[in-house]
Amino acid sequence: MRRSAPMKSGKTISHRLVDEPAVADHRKIKPSRNGKRRALVLGAVHVVIGLHIAHWLTSGTTVTPVEPSEAMAFSRDSIINAGLIFFAAMIGLTAIFGRFFCGWGCHLVALQDLCRHWLMKIGITPQPLRSRWLAWVPTLAFAYMFLWPAAFRLWTGDSLAVRGLELTTSAFWATFPGWIVGGLTLLTCGFACVYFLGAKGFCTYACPYGAVFAAADRLAPLRIRVSDACEQCGHCTAVCSSNIRVHEEVRDWGMVMSPGCMKCMDCVSVCPKDALSYSAGPIPLLARRRTEVRPTSAPPLRGRDEALLVVVFAATFFCVRGIYGVVPFLLALGLAGISAFLALTALRLARQPTLSRPGLRLKQGGQWLPGGRVFLLAGALWLTLLLHCALIVGHDLLGAQAYERLLATRVTFLNTPDSEHALEARQQADAQRATHHFLAIEQHGLLAWPGNSARLAWLHWLQGDTDAALARSQLAIERAELAGQMHQLRAQIMSARGEAAAAISEWQLAINAQPEAADAYLALGLFHANAGDLDSARQVFESGVAALPQSVELRYNAGLARAMSGDVAGARAAFERALELDPRHLPSRENLAGLLASQGEFAASVGQFRIAAEQSPEDAGTQLMLARALLGMGDRDAAAKALAEALRLAPDDPEALALRAELAGE
Repeated sequence: MRRSAPMKSGKTISHRLVDEPAVADHRKIKPSRNGKRRALVLGAVHVVIGLHIAHWLTSGTTVTPVEPSEAMAFSRDSIINAGLIFFAAMIGLTAIFGRFFCGWGCHLVALQDLCRHWLMKIGITPQPLRSRWLAWVPTLAFAYMFLWPAAFRLWTGDSLAVRGLELTTSAFWATFPGWIVGGLTLLTCGFACVYFLGAKGFCTYACPYGAVFAAADRLAPLRIRVSDACEQCGHCTAVCSSNIRVHEEVRDWGMVMSPGCMKCMDCVSVCPKDALSYSAGPIPLLARRRTEVRPTSAPPLRGRDEALLVVVFAATFFCVRGIYGVVPFLLALGLAGISAFLALTALRLARQPTLSRPGLRLKQGGQWLPGGRVFLLAGALWLTLLLHCALIVGHDLLGAQAYERLLATRVTFLNTPDSEHALEARQQADAQRATHHFLAIEQHGLLAWPGNSARLAWLHWLQGDTDAALARSQLAIERAELAGQMHQLRAQIMSARGEAAAAISEWQLAINAQPEAADAYLALGLFHANAGDLDSARQVFESGVAALPQSVELRYNAGLARAMSGDVAGARAAFERALELDPRHLPSRENLAGLLASQGEFAASVGQFRIAAEQSPEDAGTQLMLARALLGMGDRDAAAKALAEALRLAPDDPEALALRAELAGE
């Protein structure tokens, strides 16, 4: 076998992961006139964003964030806000003018273009990763953010009818991350993605909003079109910051078909023959190819390479999404895209004797270069971090599954003072399993996991370790984890220990921490009532009603406390208001009926009991109370029928048997 002759002049072949556009005409490409114009527009966008934030900081309230992600409020809760209106308007305009908003109005595109500009200033031209499979990520992300919540609501029987209009807000920053996480998101998605994935790499492989803009772009009659003056010089492709092979698309279709075109107009500006224009014509959805399919200089990735990209992307996303409560959705997508590219780079480093990245030589002639060694070290550190994240996320997932199965026990205890709890064998196993996983997170996590101390506090209590529950609940309060629930847990423990003053104090702290939740009002009020302090119980229930006027349970208990204190008028008003809020609230109706009977209003009492009996036909107690009310009204025949129904439902009920004997004796 003959060996090929070695290359002369010391030149080596540099195998790249990505392609560079070929320019047929080597004349100097003139600079785009639109670059500075677009930079000014994008700069103005950031000024407007700053003014919006400043208005909120100075006035305390402002227009809800004009951000496409805010449209999720409609998918989740059927709320219309400024973000939804803006997003819908941009989609509609894109269907006419093409995907212009991304190029001229997106702050992340501005950062990506700035990064590309700086890299090219130092001689590094970002090269695009051309993956067909990862290109579906934006569509999947859009479906997850906007379509899945609406579909789930419909599946569960919920309505998508509009429930509210929120065009202003005082909690402007509530849906945004903190400054540190926000900064990391911008650095990752706006800068790092450019170097690893190419110019506008985040738009291509992660942006969920770009998916719907790309779909709408298929309908747009206005787009980049070509005349017969085109000589296929390739200048348009060379300057395109969206990685589109413009000269090939206009050759094959007569226009730019790619939905990645953001109408930056750089290609139009640099065309030496003025052959390109932004004009109206046939829409891409109905377009037909003008020439036979020709191979391009950018061959697609092989199937195994695509599979590697997808697997690593998905694994990274699920490992880092929401980790420690700090990695938001978009940042997770950006990190996943970078990880996928790094994995493909590592694979090709193992396969190929020579490999380089823009501005970085990794391997040459089978020899590792310093850049390659740094790459391997950084990759090993990143892989170690990802594996650690996977371990922590796994512990959280397994622990949460067992923890959720104990929800009913926790809710019962939370709402009922001095309640006894005894776990069954299966529940005990769940508690032990969840405790094991959550303690592992505490021991091995790099940061505090939000809510983990609160979960451990509940688990320690469920297993009878009240000292550990108190210690964990205090730590949870210090970490701002479910402070209201933690104070209630502490109150219940203090109550069980007979420390009444401490229990009352903890319940009051729970109310202060979460005044919009009824649980603490109910628990504290019932504690006072069980202790015989009806005045304090009534005051707690009524303070809860003042804070939560729509709470049926608080109004019912306030009425009960008034009734037991002899305030018949106040009790009646409370029961009637509770029934206005929930006509099927049986305790309120039965107590109202009993109250009416005690005042001699038997006809009104019977009417209420009959409604209660219709709503709860299998309740023997309701039938028995109806029989007593009918008897008080003097209708013995109707009373006997109601009593017979009560005995049918509960043949051994002593009160029903006693009433039957009373009727028979008379």
